[in-house]
Amino acid sequence: MHSKDRSRISFQFLYAIRHPDRVAGYAKRRSRDAYLRMKSPDHVSYYRAVMASDASRSREGAVGSHTHESWLTLGQLQFDYAVSHGVKPDMRMLEIGCGNLRAGRLFIDYLDAGNYYGLDISPDILLAAQDTIADYGLQAKLPHLTLVKDLRLHFLPNGAFDFVHAHSVFSHSPIEVIDECLAHVGRVMAPGGFFDFTFDRTEGTEHQVLHEDFYYRTQTLIALAAKHGLDATFMADWDDTGHAQSKIRVTLGDGRSLEH
Repeated sequence: MHSKDRSRISFQFLYAIRHPDRVAGYAKRRSRDAYLRMKSPDHVSYYRAVMASDASRSREGAVGSHTHESWLTLGQLQFDYAVSHGVKPDMRMLEIGCGNLRAGRLFIDYLDAGNYYGLDISPDILLAAQDTIADYGLQAKLPHLTLVKDLRLHFLPNGAFDFVHAHSVFSHSPIEVIDECLAHVGRVMAPGGFFDFTFDRTEGTEHQVLHEDFYYRTQTLIALAAKHGLDATFMADWDDTGHAQSKIRVTLGDGRSLEH
Protein backbone atom coordinates (compact mmCIF):
# COMPACT_ATOMS: atom_id res chain seq x y z
CA MET A 1 0.00 0.00 0.00
CA HIS A 2 1.14 3.54 -0.83
CA SER A 3 -1.42 5.56 1.14
CA LYS A 4 0.55 7.54 3.73
CA ASP A 5 0.49 11.32 3.35
CA ARG A 6 4.10 12.20 4.12
CA SER A 7 3.34 15.92 4.08
CA ARG A 8 1.14 15.70 7.21
CA ILE A 9 2.61 16.98 10.47
CA SER A 10 1.36 13.85 12.24
CA PHE A 11 3.28 11.59 9.85
CA GLN A 12 6.43 13.66 10.20
CA PHE A 13 6.15 13.69 14.01
CA LEU A 14 5.80 9.90 14.22
CA TYR A 15 8.56 9.42 11.66
CA ALA A 16 10.89 11.60 13.73
CA ILE A 17 10.14 9.53 16.85
CA ARG A 18 10.87 6.29 14.98
CA HIS A 19 13.96 7.62 13.17
CA PRO A 20 15.61 10.27 15.39
CA ASP A 21 18.89 9.85 13.50
CA ARG A 22 17.26 11.31 10.37
CA VAL A 23 15.85 14.48 11.91
CA ALA A 24 19.00 16.57 11.40
CA GLY A 25 19.20 15.57 7.74
CA TYR A 26 15.57 16.48 7.15
CA ALA A 27 16.04 19.83 8.87
CA LYS A 28 18.93 20.59 6.51
CA ARG A 29 16.79 19.63 3.50
CA ARG A 30 13.98 21.86 4.72
CA SER A 31 16.34 24.79 5.15
CA ARG A 32 17.83 24.20 1.69
CA ASP A 33 14.34 23.94 0.22
CA ALA A 34 13.34 27.36 1.55
CA TYR A 35 16.56 28.96 0.32
CA LEU A 36 16.42 27.44 -3.18
CA ARG A 37 12.72 28.21 -3.61
CA MET A 38 13.47 31.85 -2.86
CA LYS A 39 16.25 31.91 -5.50
CA SER A 40 14.60 29.79 -8.22
CA PRO A 41 11.93 31.21 -10.55
CA ASP A 42 10.56 27.78 -11.59
CA HIS A 43 10.69 24.13 -10.60
CA VAL A 44 13.36 23.11 -13.12
CA SER A 45 15.68 25.83 -11.84
CA TYR A 46 14.93 24.75 -8.29
CA TYR A 47 15.63 21.08 -8.92
CA ARG A 48 18.76 21.84 -10.94
CA ALA A 49 20.06 23.60 -7.84
CA VAL A 50 19.09 20.60 -5.70
CA MET A 51 21.07 18.34 -8.02
CA ALA A 52 24.08 20.64 -7.90
CA SER A 53 23.97 20.57 -4.10
CA ASP A 54 23.60 16.79 -3.93
CA ALA A 55 26.21 16.10 -6.62
CA SER A 56 28.77 18.23 -4.78
CA ARG A 57 28.60 15.69 -1.95
CA SER A 58 28.08 12.46 -3.90
CA ARG A 59 27.35 11.90 -7.58
CA GLU A 60 25.75 8.56 -6.85
CA GLY A 61 23.84 9.98 -3.90
CA ALA A 62 22.52 12.73 -6.17
CA VAL A 63 20.58 10.12 -8.16
CA GLY A 64 19.26 8.42 -5.04
CA SER A 65 21.89 5.72 -4.49
CA HIS A 66 23.70 6.12 -1.19
CA THR A 67 26.21 3.34 -1.82
CA HIS A 68 27.99 2.17 -4.94
CA GLU A 69 26.44 -1.25 -4.47
CA SER A 70 22.91 0.18 -4.48
CA TRP A 71 23.80 2.25 -7.57
CA LEU A 72 24.85 -0.91 -9.38
CA THR A 73 21.86 -2.92 -8.15
CA LEU A 74 19.22 -0.35 -9.11
CA GLY A 75 20.77 0.22 -12.52
CA GLN A 76 20.71 -3.52 -13.17
CA LEU A 77 17.08 -3.75 -12.02
CA GLN A 78 15.96 -1.07 -14.47
CA PHE A 79 17.92 -2.62 -17.32
CA ASP A 80 16.76 -6.19 -16.71
CA TYR A 81 13.12 -5.13 -16.50
CA ALA A 82 13.27 -3.13 -19.74
CA VAL A 83 14.97 -5.93 -21.68
CA SER A 84 12.49 -8.49 -20.36
CA HIS A 85 9.66 -6.17 -21.48
CA GLY A 86 10.58 -5.60 -25.09
CA VAL A 87 13.75 -3.52 -25.43
CA LYS A 88 16.03 -4.80 -28.23
CA PRO A 89 19.59 -3.78 -29.25
CA ASP A 90 18.49 -2.19 -32.54
CA MET A 91 16.08 0.20 -30.82
CA ARG A 92 16.78 3.88 -30.43
CA MET A 93 16.37 4.94 -26.80
CA LEU A 94 15.68 8.29 -25.16
CA GLU A 95 16.36 8.46 -21.43
CA ILE A 96 14.79 11.47 -19.73
CA GLY A 97 16.70 12.25 -16.55
CA CYS A 98 19.65 10.04 -17.42
CA GLY A 99 21.62 11.15 -14.34
CA ASN A 100 25.12 9.72 -14.12
CA LEU A 101 24.05 6.68 -16.16
CA ARG A 102 23.13 4.38 -13.29
CA ALA A 103 21.09 2.33 -15.77
CA GLY A 104 22.21 4.22 -18.86
CA ARG A 105 25.66 2.59 -18.90
CA LEU A 106 23.99 -0.82 -19.29
CA PHE A 107 21.67 0.41 -22.03
CA ILE A 108 24.57 2.05 -23.88
CA ASP A 109 26.52 -1.19 -23.80
CA TYR A 110 23.50 -3.23 -24.93
CA LEU A 111 22.17 -1.00 -27.70
CA ASP A 112 23.71 -0.62 -31.14
CA ALA A 113 26.22 2.23 -31.38
CA GLY A 114 24.63 5.67 -31.48
CA ASN A 115 21.22 4.49 -30.29
CA TYR A 116 21.29 5.97 -26.78
CA TYR A 117 20.21 9.57 -26.11
CA GLY A 118 20.33 10.83 -22.54
CA LEU A 119 18.81 14.12 -21.33
CA ASP A 120 19.13 15.82 -17.97
CA ILE A 121 18.49 19.26 -16.48
CA SER A 122 21.68 19.13 -14.40
CA PRO A 123 25.05 20.04 -15.94
CA ASP A 124 26.77 18.65 -12.85
CA ILE A 125 25.26 15.20 -13.26
CA LEU A 126 25.96 15.16 -17.01
CA LEU A 127 29.64 15.74 -16.26
CA ALA A 128 29.42 12.74 -13.97
CA ALA A 129 27.77 10.81 -16.81
CA GLN A 130 30.77 11.56 -19.04
CA ASP A 131 33.01 10.07 -16.36
CA THR A 132 30.82 6.95 -16.27
CA ILE A 133 31.21 6.52 -20.03
CA ALA A 134 34.98 6.72 -19.68
CA ASP A 135 35.12 4.51 -16.58
CA TYR A 136 33.19 1.72 -18.30
CA GLY A 137 34.92 2.07 -21.69
CA LEU A 138 31.75 2.94 -23.60
CA GLN A 139 33.16 5.66 -25.87
CA ALA A 140 32.84 3.57 -29.03
CA LYS A 141 29.09 3.26 -28.48
CA LEU A 142 28.77 7.00 -29.23
CA PRO A 143 26.14 7.85 -26.60
CA HIS A 144 24.48 11.26 -26.84
CA LEU A 145 24.18 13.38 -23.68
CA THR A 146 22.25 16.65 -23.76
CA LEU A 147 21.45 19.36 -21.23
CA VAL A 148 17.83 20.56 -21.30
CA LYS A 149 15.89 23.33 -19.58
CA ASP A 150 12.44 21.70 -19.86
CA LEU A 151 10.70 18.60 -21.19
CA ARG A 152 9.27 20.00 -24.43
CA LEU A 153 11.77 17.89 -26.42
CA HIS A 154 11.47 20.46 -29.19
CA PHE A 155 14.97 19.87 -30.59
CA LEU A 156 14.37 16.15 -31.23
CA PRO A 157 12.97 14.76 -34.50
CA ASN A 158 9.53 13.27 -35.00
CA GLY A 159 9.14 9.53 -34.50
CA ALA A 160 12.78 8.96 -33.59
CA PHE A 161 12.63 6.75 -30.48
CA ASP A 162 11.40 3.22 -30.00
CA PHE A 163 11.89 3.33 -26.23
CA VAL A 164 11.63 6.31 -23.89
CA HIS A 165 12.58 5.85 -20.25
CA ALA A 166 12.27 8.07 -17.17
CA HIS A 167 13.22 6.56 -13.84
CA SER A 168 12.66 8.65 -10.70
CA VAL A 169 11.88 11.80 -12.70
CA PHE A 170 8.14 12.24 -12.19
CA SER A 171 8.64 11.44 -8.50
CA HIS A 172 10.42 14.81 -8.32
CA SER A 173 8.06 16.70 -10.65
CA PRO A 174 4.94 18.80 -10.07
CA ILE A 175 1.99 17.90 -12.26
CA GLU A 176 2.63 20.71 -14.77
CA VAL A 177 6.08 19.30 -15.58
CA ILE A 178 4.63 15.81 -16.11
CA ASP A 179 1.89 17.33 -18.28
CA GLU A 180 4.52 19.12 -20.39
CA CYS A 181 6.41 15.88 -20.94
CA LEU A 182 3.31 13.88 -21.87
CA ALA A 183 2.19 16.65 -24.21
CA HIS A 184 5.35 16.28 -26.29
CA VAL A 185 6.73 12.77 -25.83
CA GLY A 186 4.28 11.20 -28.30
CA ARG A 187 5.73 13.29 -31.12
CA VAL A 188 9.21 11.83 -30.72
CA MET A 189 8.06 8.21 -30.28
CA ALA A 190 8.25 5.84 -33.24
CA PRO A 191 5.15 3.85 -34.25
CA GLY A 192 4.89 0.92 -31.86
CA GLY A 193 7.24 2.60 -29.40
CA PHE A 194 6.68 2.88 -25.67
CA PHE A 195 7.52 5.16 -22.77
CA ASP A 196 8.15 3.68 -19.33
CA PHE A 197 8.24 5.95 -16.30
CA THR A 198 8.23 5.50 -12.54
CA PHE A 199 6.38 7.61 -10.01
CA ASP A 200 5.75 7.74 -6.28
CA ARG A 201 2.27 6.26 -5.89
CA THR A 202 -0.33 7.10 -3.29
CA GLU A 203 -3.78 5.61 -2.91
CA GLY A 204 -4.83 8.51 -0.71
CA THR A 205 -4.46 12.26 -1.03
CA GLU A 206 -1.93 13.41 -3.59
CA HIS A 207 0.77 15.44 -1.91
CA GLN A 208 4.38 16.60 -1.94
CA VAL A 209 7.21 16.70 0.57
CA LEU A 210 9.10 19.98 0.31
CA HIS A 211 9.44 20.67 -3.45
CA GLU A 212 11.49 17.52 -4.00
CA ASP A 213 9.11 14.55 -3.72
CA PHE A 214 5.64 14.25 -5.28
CA TYR A 215 3.05 11.50 -4.75
CA TYR A 216 0.34 10.77 -7.33
CA ARG A 217 -2.57 8.40 -7.77
CA THR A 218 -2.19 6.02 -10.69
CA GLN A 219 -5.43 7.16 -12.31
CA THR A 220 -4.31 10.79 -12.29
CA LEU A 221 -1.33 9.98 -14.52
CA ILE A 222 -3.29 7.59 -16.74
CA ALA A 223 -5.89 10.31 -17.32
CA LEU A 224 -3.20 12.88 -18.00
CA ALA A 225 -1.68 10.61 -20.66
CA ALA A 226 -5.12 10.09 -22.23
CA LYS A 227 -5.56 13.86 -22.44
CA HIS A 228 -2.65 13.83 -24.89
CA GLY A 229 -3.87 10.85 -26.93
CA LEU A 230 -1.66 8.31 -25.16
CA ASP A 231 -2.61 4.92 -23.74
CA ALA A 232 -1.17 4.25 -20.28
CA THR A 233 -0.97 0.92 -18.49
CA PHE A 234 0.01 0.31 -14.87
CA MET A 235 2.89 -2.21 -14.81
CA ALA A 236 1.91 -4.30 -11.80
CA ASP A 237 4.82 -6.71 -12.15
CA TRP A 238 7.27 -3.85 -11.56
CA ASP A 239 5.85 -3.59 -8.04
CA ASP A 240 6.87 -7.23 -7.61
CA THR A 241 10.54 -6.17 -7.89
CA GLY A 242 10.26 -4.49 -4.49
CA HIS A 243 11.20 -1.03 -5.76
CA ALA A 244 9.61 1.79 -3.78
CA GLN A 245 8.19 3.52 -6.86
CA SER A 246 5.57 2.22 -9.30
CA LYS A 247 5.75 2.13 -13.09
CA ILE A 248 3.46 3.05 -15.99
CA ARG A 249 3.95 2.25 -19.69
CA VAL A 250 2.66 4.71 -22.29
CA THR A 251 2.01 3.92 -25.95
CA LEU A 252 0.79 6.06 -28.81
CA GLY A 253 -2.88 5.38 -28.37
CA ASP A 254 -3.33 2.48 -30.79
CA GLY A 255 -2.70 -0.21 -28.20
CA ARG A 256 0.51 -1.50 -29.83
CA SER A 257 3.89 -1.97 -28.21
CA LEU A 258 6.97 -3.74 -29.44
CA GLU A 259 6.64 -6.59 -26.96
CA HIS A 260 3.41 -7.83 -28.56
